[in-house]
Order: sequence, then structure tokens, then C-alpha cells
Amino acid sequence: MTPVRTARARLLAAFLPAALASAAVAQSPTSDLSKSPAAVLMWNEAQKIAGFPHLDSLLPMHVVHHGTRVRALPAGRPLAAFAPGGDKAAMLDDFIAQQKVSGLLVLHDGAIRLERYALGYSAAGRWTSFSVAKSVTSTLVGAAIADGYIKSLDAPITEYITQLKGTAYEGVTVRQLLTMTSGVRWNEDYADPKSDIAQLYTVQPSPGMDANVSYARTLTREAPPGAKWVYKTIETNLIGVLVMEATKRPLAEYLSEKIWKPAGMERDAAWGIDQIGHEQGGCCLMVSLRDYARIGQFILEGAKVDGRSIVPDGWLAAATTKQADTGPQGGGYGYQWWTNDDGTFDARGIFGQMIHIDPKRKLVVAMNAAWPVATGRPQGQARGAMLAAIAAAIDAEGGPGR
Repeated sequence: MTPVRTARARLLAAFLPAALASAAVAQSPTSDLSKSPAAVLMWNEAQKIAGFPHLDSLLPMHVVHHGTRVRALPAGRPLAAFAPGGDKAAMLDDFIAQQKVSGLLVLHDGAIRLERYALGYSAAGRWTSFSVAKSVTSTLVGAAIADGYIKSLDAPITEYITQLKGTAYEGVTVRQLLTMTSGVRWNEDYADPKSDIAQLYTVQPSPGMDANVSYARTLTREAPPGAKWVYKTIETNLIGVLVMEATKRPLAEYLSEKIWKPAGMERDAAWGIDQIGHEQGGCCLMVSLRDYARIGQFILEGAKVDGRSIVPDGWLAAATTKQADTGPQGGGYGYQWWTNDDGTFDARGIFGQMIHIDPKRKLVVAMNAAWPVATGRPQGQARGAMLAAIAAAIDAEGGPGR
């Protein structure tokens, strides 16, 4: 065993027993992390820092293969405001330290203007996306429609996932899944080991059935389809099942074909799977920081391969604009993208993961972190302030990004 692998093994051995003793797993009939990924929700800070870049060592995953062509990310002029001695340098250092940021990369006009790593992470590593994966899965739905595998956004999901016939998902359309407006009752409280999101990964699924489909069959309705927005990871997981059923292929394989290889990703990715080998569309895609930035740049440029978009005309415009209100704080939800009133949009994951896209400025910001909480207003506000500072620094410079 190499020194690196030996060190990793010792590190995992140190934190894994504590993870398995967490509330979400200790009460589960299966105390194996590979069968109870909800343990991740209860990890302490040290476990997150150790585990997020090595989740593929703890959970079963499929490989998303990259190709031979790599999209270059040229070095642009460093953002002067954040360079040593710049007026925002101290702000950046404080932000990285206080928000437990492991990686921050700014692409402007396709060039790297800022790239920082911490917490033992580096350009050679990968970090768990959590719900950033949702926006990638959404894009695969668009690709499946363009390829003729899915008829329409207004097709009922039971046409593709027949095991949901006669359940609360009867009458729900593909569009309503994408916008999380199914009307099905759901609790996504990450701190509650009895919430649906925790139970989804602890309750034993029906033998041979996709874990998400099995759990979805037990859910009840609280509103008519299309009437109410509620954030539900299970619905993106069901979107993943939809794509797999329609294309008759694993998500990892379809992602490799449609995006990873043609868009020039630099490294293989890894995607978490359930007990029958189905990728989880709403979570757990492990990607390097630079490839997260490449995802953002690919979307910014219209999801095009050799000048032709992999999604239907108008798809991205609809996917990245408000389709549902998310509450009084402003912004909204598109097709698995968080939308902002200023025209920017985000892929967001718990514990501080993000791909921020600003079309007006030709700006992409990729960020990984190990927040102490899954979601939190102070953390969100700090991240928002950093994004605003980056945008202001680019505006103050003017001109091209290179």
C-alpha cells in the first residue's frame, strides 16, 4: 500500500466508527454506511473534511469516464482585488477560513481569474457535490428529450416509471418533477433523523426495486400537482430513474456520453448508487473543482458540443429562470437550478457546494466547502457577499477577463 493510501486508510478508520454511531444510523436496521448514507448528514466537522473528498472510498459509486480531449482553462489576469495586497485579500482569507471553504475557482470569459484551495484539498482531488448534482441531472433530461427518449415535459412520469402508478405520483408530469411542484408531502430536514430525507437512506427498500421508487410509493399527497413548491431530493432521484428508464442506460454512462467527454472534462467523476446500482440523480456526484467550473462554463455557453446544443431550443432559458416561487426571500426555482432576481443562477448543494453562473458578466464561480450545518442563513449570506464582491471586482476592472 502506498503512503497516500495508507494515510487515507488511517484517516477513514479514525472517523468512520463515529459516523456509524450517528443517530441516523445507530437506530437503523443496517449499520453499514454503504447501506445508510444518511450518516453523512450527521458527521462532525472533522468527518466532513476527511470524508467529502473520499466518499467514493466509503460508498459504492459508478465511474463517469472523461475523454481524451480536455478543455483548457487558461490562466487569466489575477483578480487584483483579491491578490496579495488587494483591498479584498483579507476578506477572501477570512471567508475561506470562517466558511470552511475547501476550494474556490473564478472563471471569467473562460479564463481562471482566481483559484484557492484549503482543508487539505487540491486541484488533484475531487469533492462531493451533494445537490449540485441535481442541475446536472436536469440537463440530462433536456438531452434525453433532444435525443427523443422522453416525449415531452408534460408527459406523466408514470409513463416511464410504471411502479409509481396508483401512488401519490399518479398524474404528476415530468415538468412538475423538475420544478418540485408535485404536491407530494415531504420533509427535507437534514438535522432530523426521522425526516423523509434521512429515512430514504435508512429504510430497507423493496427487494430488487430502486430505493427511491420504493420509498416514493409510501408517500402521500398534500396539494394538487403544480400547486405547491417543496424542495425534495427524492424527486431529483426519481428524475434520474426517469432518464435511466427512458434511455435504458445508467446515468453515469449517459453523462459521460453527453457532457463529460464532449465538454472536455479533465478527470473521471464518480456517482453514488443505490443497492441495485442506480445512480442517485439528486446527490453524490464527485467532481474536481476545475471540472465543476467546466460544468458551469458548458451551461454558460449554451450546453453546446461542436456548435450544437445537447438540449432543445429554449431549454436552458426555461431551466434557469423562475418556474416556481421558493418563498418570501426572493429568487426562485427553475428546472433544478436556483434562480436569482438579477439574472444569475446556481447549482447548490448542502454544506456549501455551489456553481454560480452570471451570464451578463460571463462569470462562473465554483465553490466547495464543509459548512458546520447543511444549510444556514449566516453561511448563505457570507457566500452571497463573496459573490457580490467578485462581481464588483470584475465590474471595477472592466474589459475582457484575460
